[in-house]
This record gives sequence, C-alpha cells and structure tokens, in this order.
Amino acid sequence: MESLAFFEHHLDDYLEELQALTEIEAPSGDLENLERVANHIAKLLDPLGRLSRVQLAGFGPLLHLDCPGTDTRVLLLAHFDTVWPIGSWSSPWRVDEGRAYGPGVYDMKGGLLFIPWLLRYFDASGLPHPHLEVLLNPDEELGSPASRPCIEEAAGRADAVLVLEPANLKGGLKLERKGSGEYLITIKGRSVHQGVEPELGVNSVVEAAHQILRLLELEDTTTGTTVGPNVIAGGYASNTVPDLATIRVDVRAWSTAETKRLDSAIRSLRPVIDGAGIEVAGGWNRPPMEATEASFELFERARKVAANLGLELDWVRWGGSSDANLAASVGAPTIDGFGPTGEGAHQLSECIVIEEIPRRLALLAEVVTSFARSPTPELDESRLRRHPPDNK
Repeated sequence: MESLAFFEHHLDDYLEELQALTEIEAPSGDLENLERVANHIAKLLDPLGRLSRVQLAGFGPLLHLDCPGTDTRVLLLAHFDTVWPIGSWSSPWRVDEGRAYGPGVYDMKGGLLFIPWLLRYFDASGLPHPHLEVLLNPDEELGSPASRPCIEEAAGRADAVLVLEPANLKGGLKLERKGSGEYLITIKGRSVHQGVEPELGVNSVVEAAHQILRLLELEDTTTGTTVGPNVIAGGYASNTVPDLATIRVDVRAWSTAETKRLDSAIRSLRPVIDGAGIEVAGGWNRPPMEATEASFELFERARKVAANLGLELDWVRWGGSSDANLAASVGAPTIDGFGPTGEGAHQLSECIVIEEIPRRLALLAEVVTSFARSPTPELDESRLRRHPPDNK
C-alpha cells in the first residue's frame, strides 16, 4: 500500500520528532511545561490546517486544528499531558531492542505525533480525505475537567471519532472502556491529648479505617467494578487524637448501572464511631464507554483496512478511561487505540514497538481515507466478536 511505503520511508523522521516531543516533559498541572510542549506541537501542525488555541484557566492550552475535506466529519483526539513529575526518568528518551522508552512516549505522545504525519501523508499523496477536526488537550490525565465541553461539542458534530491513545502489544482497538471517577471522603473527629483524656476524643483516622473496609465491600469482581481507597491522610502528632482525615477513592465500572449503584452507596456512608462526621465530595468524571452498533460498524471498517495491511485486528475492553468515554457519551461512533502498540502506561517502563509504527500509521491513514470513499460500510455481523479477548 502506498500509505505503508510512505510511513516506512519516514520512520526515522518520525522517531526524531518523537524524541524531541518526549523530551519536553509536561506533567498535568505544570503550566509552564504544558505551554512549552503545546508550542512545540503547534509548530508541527500550523502548516497543515487552521490552528487555534483555547486557554483553559489553570490547566493549560487546548489546541484545535481544522482541515476541510469531504462532507463526512472525523474527529481525532489526543492529549499531551503526562503523569510523571519532571526528573522521574533517569533519561527521557531511550531506544533499546526495538522499543522506544520515555515519559509519555506510550501514553500518549507516540499517538499524538501520528496526527501531523497523517496530514503530511495526505499532502504528499493528494488523496481526498474527510473533513478532519483535531483536539489536543492538556488535562486528560486529570479526567479532562476543563476540556470536556470542547470534546463533547466537537464529538457532537462528528460522524466518527478516532482516539489516538495507544494499543496493547496485540494491537487491539478499544470499543469499551470503564467509566472512572474520584471521591474525596472527609472524616471529622474531635482532637484531645492522647495521654490525658483519649476517651473524650473522636479518632478520625480510626473512623477512616472503618470506612475503607466499607468501601472495599462495595467492589464487585463479577461485574469488574473496582474501588480504590488509594490516598489517605490524617493526624499531625502521635500524642494527639486526630480530628481530621481524608480518603481519596478511585472508582471504575463497565456499566452505567454500576456507576449509579456505587455513587449511591458512597454518598450513603455513615460513621461507625459516635461523634464522627463524614462528608463526601467528587463523583464520576467519565461515563462508561459501552460498545454500540455504530462502534461495531466503525470497527468493521477498520478490520477490513487492517486485513489489506496484513494485520489481524481485534477489539478489546480496557479498564482505563480516556477522552473516548466523553466522545461516546454524546452518541458519536467512537473507537480508541489507534496509536502505536506498546505497554507500560503510567509506569517507568512505558514503551512503544518501533517496527509496528508504520503499519499503525497506515491503518489510521487508510481508515480515515475510507470515509472520503464510502461514509458507511456494510456491516458483516458474522465477523464481529461480541465478547472481546482479554485486554492484556
């Protein structure tokens, strides 16, 4: 295929640009470095379409690119914030045994860089393409609190949404993702001297321990619902009964019914110790992304393209959430995982597989090009798996 040959020829150029992009570390909330990486990306995109920028107060810049084409509209989503504090990696770029390593190289600067190369391919080939809209946000790792309205608005006018988050080592596309949320549970007690009159105190840390055990009882392994009381703080001196403790709780679920059950249960928590108080804040920030007939049709389009590239494409369910959840929530046909293959998201070992990059780029290019040829393919029900393989 012409697209595959193009990306194979430019693989070294892609890697050179990826190194430069990865070496600008930009963890969520680091406004100075988010601005730096946004400026770097803007230089890559500016010659390729109508580029604009929206400043999200307290979160950084959101980049928007508009590339007119045929009547069909395709939205491409990616983010440029990462998770690790600057300096966590001994080296922000390393290539070893066919893999590239670095902070955010897998999640998701490798996939973000697919976008300018996709547009360069269209410029070089002269092939028609659909109307492309691109959103690159700085707050995805925080749950996209500021960029969510922009994402939902853009998804609402799209005929299809392709998300450039990475794929697993098997290359499966993501049709389902868990919904995610975070609750802040504040425990209020009564402070007294531990040695003089502890019986008059109300120990907020002990109450927090009771509540953690209650939270864990809300998990449901049969449905995949998880509850993670992963951050706890309380007390300030060992000789003082603590009057305040907080628990930050990560929640995940595959279905809307489970998100409602869990929300009701967490907001109904009651103290075990007399005199203690509980306040619950937060909630679900991304709804579950559930497979639909429209997303199956979109996957069938991608599967046929992949077959022509020598790829046997499957789909997976993925426990992490992304901006794909937000796009799908407004009814837009959405598929995630169009980025490079690799592993190690949010780990100091995250990496992408270099030799697969041209074929992943060609897959994206051919899927996007197909929208300029035929807006809706015939759905081959017999080829679709309604029960996906394991997501590892």
